Amino acid sequence: MGSCKVRGGNSSPQGQPGLKTCWLQLADFRRIGEFLKEKYDSAAAMRVGRKGKLEQVDKRFNAPTPEDLVYMDPSPDYCLANETTGSLGTVGRHCNKTSEGMDGCELMCCGRGYDQFKTYKHERCHCKFHWCCYVKCRRCTSLVDQFVCK
Repeated sequence: MGSCKVRGGNSSPQGQPGLKTCWLQLADFRRIGEFLKEKYDSAAAMRVGRKGKLEQVDKRFNAPTPEDLVYMDPSPDYCLANETTGSLGTVGRHCNKTSEGMDGCELMCCGRGYDQFKTYKHERCHCKFHWCCYVKCRRCTSLVDQFVCK
């Protein structure tokens, strides 16, 4: 993706044309992520055929183009612990009950559900800056809900 900027131009005292400077820059990070996720979600499963060439596993889908992603081995299941891949799984992980994102209990717990418990949270609070030069805080304790994947 390219961007350009014109410096100077008709507003310069000599009436000279402006200097156009152009450069390449990466697309927005979120757009790149969405593009890659779309490619990942539509990737075609392949296998090595009898003649040693790649062939599509499910012929009901359109054949992949040179721009499509293909794979031979399915992605590992990160919901379960797996020593081979180094995945610790998500059992026992803290999750956010109200989030619909990756940290949400629905996604992170892989449909297994979650346990809820209460715990005390200790934080620094009512902090004040004293001249010169330190900050003094109180320690506040509150009872909060915690959610952990089953």
